[in-house]
Amino acid sequence: QVQLVESGGGLVQAGGSLRLSCAASGSIFSINAMGWYRQAPGKERELVAAISSGGNTYYADSLAGRFTISRDNAKNTLYLQMTSLKPEDTAMYYCADLSRIPPAWGQGTQVTVSS
Repeated sequence: QVQLVESGGGLVQAGGSLRLSCAASGSIFSINAMGWYRQAPGKERELVAAISSGGNTYYADSLAGRFTISRDNAKNTLYLQMTSLKPEDTAMYYCADLSRIPPAWGQGTQVTVSS
């Protein structure tokens, strides 16, 4: 059974940075496409970024240049480096194993950006 555990969220001022981590277990992490999603209160969950097993990346148009997704297959860990954070980035951030239908989800980590 896949387990995804996110960490690294918190409260940060606008313009600050955070790095989220997602520790994966229960699957062959290195061959799985992985992604980060976020959901703000009252809004639908949206894709932030995704990364293939080979390291190809995709970003939501509005986030490219500020967010960087990466993976360390040796550590079975997915990362999301977030810079120049804005109040509108405030949301619960979820890690997802995209190799599964439906995707497997973590429990989420809260990111709050104060103005």
